[in-house]
Amino acid sequence: MLEITEAKRGVTVEMDGNLYSIVEYQHIKMGRGSAQVRLKLKDVRGGHTVERTFQSGERLKRAEVELSSAEYLYKDDDFYYFMDQETFDQVPLGSQQLGDAVNYLKEQMIIRLSKYKGEAIGIELPLSVDLAITETGPSFKGDTASAGTKPATMETGLIVHVPMFLSAGTVIRVDTRTGAYLGKA
Repeated sequence: MLEITEAKRGVTVEMDGNLYSIVEYQHIKMGRGSAQVRLKLKDVRGGHTVERTFQSGERLKRAEVELSSAEYLYKDDDFYYFMDQETFDQVPLGSQQLGDAVNYLKEQMIIRLSKYKGEAIGIELPLSVDLAITETGPSFKGDTASAGTKPATMETGLIVHVPMFLSAGTVIRVDTRTGAYLGKA
C-alpha cells in the first residue's frame, strides 16, 4: 500500500479495477480542514485522464510493475514495436499508451519496458536523448547562447526552443521530462 502523501509522478497504482499512472501531484492545505491531495491520473490501458482528490491519510494500492530492458524497433500505423532484450519477443504498444514519449523515440534506442502481470503497459525513457535538428530558422553571425531562442523541429517531429546560433543538422541533447534544450551532444 502507498500512503497518499508518498505518491509521486510516474508511480502506477491500482484503483477501481484499473491501472493508473500519476501524472500530477498537488498537496492542498485548507485553513481549518485536513490536508488534501489532488492527483491527475492517466488510465494506462485506456489513455484518458481523470482527476481525483484524496484526504490525507488515505492509501492507494501500488501496482507491481516489472521493468525490463527493450530496444525500439519501428513504427507501423498506430503501433510502436519494441524488442525485449531478455526474451527477444516483439512487443507492440499503441500511441495512446506511450503518450508524449513518441516524440523522443529513435530506432535502436534502449528504453525500459513496463509490464504488469506479463502485459506491456508502457515505457520509461532515459532522462535525456540526443536528437538532430531537421528544420529551424536562419542563424546569424554574432548570435550567442544567451541572446534568445528560436523553434527547431527535431528528427522525431518534436519542436524545441534552441539558441539562435544552432542550425539544421546539429545534434542536441533534449530533456525527456520537460522537452527543454540541454546543450549540444
